[in-house]
Amino acid sequence: MSTIDLNSDVGESFGNWTMGDDAAIFESVSSANVACGFHAGDPSTIKQTCKDAVAKNITIGAHVAYRDLAGFGRRFLDCSPQELADDVLYQIGALEAMARAVGGTIKYVKPHGALYNTIVHHEAHAQAVVDAVKASGLELPLLLLPGSVALAKAEQAGLRAVAEAFADRAYTPEGTLVSRREPGAVLHDSTEVARNMVRLATTGKIIAIDGSEIDMPAESICVHGDTAGAVEMARQVRTALEDAGVTIKAFA
Repeated sequence: MSTIDLNSDVGESFGNWTMGDDAAIFESVSSANVACGFHAGDPSTIKQTCKDAVAKNITIGAHVAYRDLAGFGRRFLDCSPQELADDVLYQIGALEAMARAVGGTIKYVKPHGALYNTIVHHEAHAQAVVDAVKASGLELPLLLLPGSVALAKAEQAGLRAVAEAFADRAYTPEGTLVSRREPGAVLHDSTEVARNMVRLATTGKIIAIDGSEIDMPAESICVHGDTAGAVEMARQVRTALEDAGVTIKAFA
């Protein structure tokens, strides 16, 4: 493909606790997944992050999550579909208000952490997320894992479903993310990561954790802002893609 989006999770600081270097990440990415306060992010941090994204002409997305501040949204929450739909809708509304206050608007939704991984296969929670996005009335695309239940449900509901790949995460031969509990789940070799992302953007394939080559149809690449060395990794990925003739452009 001639163009691809680069996204990163941002706005995840909370009070006096700082997470990531959003200003530096903004030099490399085209889309910003802004925390909405349920897994991270306080109102002032969220508003400032949106303001900074607008100033850099970076597309804003709602990074919605289970209501799990203590666990950073990385724990499954066995809530009812209605409760989850309401929680997601609440987060979308809050972020849209913050973005509009600084001259922007949200352009897509990306689930975070445990919610993202759960709706790969959990029918009820996947439907709840899709229902919430539909209920917002904003016609927002959903950024999801290729082959996920949620992606299929988004398409069935008439929403744009956008597949993404993770630059700094290892994949199983089946195309799912290796659990963070497993060794080698998070990748730190920026040179190898950049090479793999060029392969993705130019051939639609990546190398899995066992060395096999797997199909990975993706319109966007995520570089986690909280990964050690994330800023340099994002810079190397962008440079390698551009050197390969790929234009970095937001999908939304």
